[in-house]
Amino acid sequence: MDVGEGSSRVRHAPSSIRDDTIQVGHTVLVKLPSGDIRSIKLEKDATVNLGKFGSFNSNELVGQPFGLAYEIVDKKLKVLPPRPMQEVEDTEATNELINDGQFVQPLTVDEIEALKKAGLHASDIIKKQIEQHANYSLKTEYSKEKYKKRKEMKYSKSFSVIEPTMHNVCEYWFNKDQNRLRDIRPDSLAQMMSLANVRPGGRYIAVDDASGVVVSAILERLGGQGRLITICDIESPPAYPVMVQMNFRKEAVSPLMSSLNWATADEEYTPIIASTEPPSGKFKSDGQRARLHKRKLASEALMQTREELFSGEFDGLIIASEYDPYSIIEKLYPYLAGSASIVVHSPHIQTVTALQNQLRDLPGYLGPSVTEGWLRQYQVLPGRTHPLMNASGSGGFIFHVIKIYDDLTASSAMLHRHRKKAKQGSEAPSVGTSETKGDSTTLATSESTLAPGASESASVRDVNMRTS
Repeated sequence: MDVGEGSSRVRHAPSSIRDDTIQVGHTVLVKLPSGDIRSIKLEKDATVNLGKFGSFNSNELVGQPFGLAYEIVDKKLKVLPPRPMQEVEDTEATNELINDGQFVQPLTVDEIEALKKAGLHASDIIKKQIEQHANYSLKTEYSKEKYKKRKEMKYSKSFSVIEPTMHNVCEYWFNKDQNRLRDIRPDSLAQMMSLANVRPGGRYIAVDDASGVVVSAILERLGGQGRLITICDIESPPAYPVMVQMNFRKEAVSPLMSSLNWATADEEYTPIIASTEPPSGKFKSDGQRARLHKRKLASEALMQTREELFSGEFDGLIIASEYDPYSIIEKLYPYLAGSASIVVHSPHIQTVTALQNQLRDLPGYLGPSVTEGWLRQYQVLPGRTHPLMNASGSGGFIFHVIKIYDDLTASSAMLHRHRKKAKQGSEAPSVGTSETKGDSTTLATSESTLAPGASESASVRDVNMRTS
C-alpha cells in the first residue's frame, strides 16, 4: 500500500471479517433439491423447517463449515460426501418411440406417499419407479440421467449450505428481486469493484441505494484493512439487507465503516448536538448515565467522521443511487485524491450517457466511459456442455472516470524537459557562424529558447502543442 497523505487515517480490523464456520445468529443460505434457495436465521435450540424436505434442530449446523451437503434422517443431519461428476456413455437409443402416457408409471401417488411414510429412502423410491417404468429402457442415457435428477429433486431430503461469498449473495438477491439491487448483477458488481480499484488498505466513499450490495462488496474486498464512509438520506445509520447474509462480524466492520447523511456531509451545515450532561448536573440513575454516555460517543463519532470526510484524499467514489449522479459527484469531488476512480451504476443507459456528456468537457475528469456487461451461463457436464436457454436481460450500465487535478500552475514533465533542453541549447556553442564585416551571426540551434519578454503561458501553450 502506498504511504501518502491520509494513510494515518486508515483503520485496521481483524484480518477475517467473517467466521469460517456457522455460528448461532448467522443467516445462512440453504439450497434445496428443487434448486430453490432459502434464507434461514439460526437461533439456538430452534427447529428449522424446510417443508416437504423435512426439519432438523438448528444446533446440528452450529460449528460446521460452509459448503457441505446434508441429508435429513430422523431430524438429524448426515453429511453427504461430494458427488463426483460421471461421464455418460452415448448409445444408439433414441426417444422417438417413447409415448409417455398415464399408464407408463404404474406406481400411483398414494402408493408413493405410503412408501414415504413407511420410511423408505428416496433412492429406493426412485429405484422402484425406474423398475416399473414401461419406457425407461427406451430412453437415451442422457434422458435417464435427467429422469433420475427430476425424481431426486422431488423426493430427496437433502440440502446444501451455500458459502456466503459476495458472488453467491448477490446472485441470490438478484434472482429474488433484482429491482432492490437496481439491476446490479454479480458480474456487474465485480466490474464496479475492479474499476474502482477497491483493495485492502484503501479509503472509499459509497452512495448505496441498492440494499447494501455495493457496501458489502467493498467491505469484503477491504478484508479488515481500510476505511469506508457511506452517504445516505436518513438520519440513523442505514440498514443494508444484503449485509445480513454476509455474516460480517460486528467488531470487524465497526472500525472500517461510518455513515453520514447528506446534511452532515455538508461543510456549511452545523449539526445539532443534544446535550450530554444531565439537566440537574447530577445523574439520577445508572440508566441515565449510560444513555448520556452513549449519546456522547455518538456525537464524537459524528464529528470525527465529518472531519475525516472533509480532510479528503479518498481513493474512490462508488455510486448506485436513485438520485442524479452528477449532483452527487459535484458534491463529493473535492474529497477525492488525484487519480481516484469514480464509478456510477445505473439500470438506465440515459442516466450514465447524460453524465458522460456533462463531464466530458470538464478539465477535472479523465476518460469518461460507459460500459454494459453481458453474461451467459453455461451448463458444464461431460459431453453435455452448452449455454443455458434463459439469460438475464441486463445487469445495468456502468460509468467510469478518473479524477485529475485542474491546476494551471502545475508543471508537467514535458514542460520540465523542454526548459532543460532550452537551457542546454542556450549554453552550448554556436553550431555555425557567418562573418560579415567583423560581425558574427549565430545560427539557430535545434533547440529553441524562450524569447525575451515572452510570457510563461505562451511557453506552456507551445509545449502543449508539441506534446498533443
